[in-house]
Amino acid sequence: MQVTTVLVGSLEALGELLAKGEVLDVSLGTDVVVVPTGAAFTGLTEAALELAAVFEVFGAKVEALMIGERAASFEPYFVERVKGADLVVLSDGSALHAKSTWRGTPVGDAIRTAPRLVAMGSCASVLGEVMIDPRGGAPTTGLGYRPGLAVGVQASEEQLTRTRTLLGSEVTLAVLGPRGVVHFDGATWRRASDDVIVTRGLEVVEL
Repeated sequence: MQVTTVLVGSLEALGELLAKGEVLDVSLGTDVVVVPTGAAFTGLTEAALELAAVFEVFGAKVEALMIGERAASFEPYFVERVKGADLVVLSDGSALHAKSTWRGTPVGDAIRTAPRLVAMGSCASVLGEVMIDPRGGAPTTGLGYRPGLAVGVQASEEQLTRTRTLLGSEVTLAVLGPRGVVHFDGATWRRASDDVIVTRGLEVVEL
């Protein structure tokens, strides 16, 4: 199975990516598991339905795992479904809640080892060794599931400047716009759309 991780800025960007079928290929019968943990405060069901609709257009078989709190991350059924799925999709939402729910749990370990993974919006930040705290833009410790890149979403120019200054030139930061897409093949990160700004410190660089 192809190893791939895709970070996207919005549902619209995900739909466009699936329609192209290049970076992310989903077809009839593809077993997709949606994990809407990040949306626990805004509505797990709504987030799951929105994501499922994007994949069902292409004939995928979609199941949402309602992992809204840490205790659910120890449920054997959820763990096995994440492990066995063709594609695991993490919804947008609260990065900090997702981090606390998955850290040091069997579901978290299954997400870490998933060969095909999609993460939406703010929750994409959780996957790196360094994540961006959405409350003020300061770097903090991520889950370390996908090393080599820190990921953020659009914020005020003041906050982004603060984030980039605090990260310094040692950490590569990719800021996803609404149409932003970043792809990781297990070895190399690459920008897969124009709506991504990559920096080290305050300098814009190529990914």
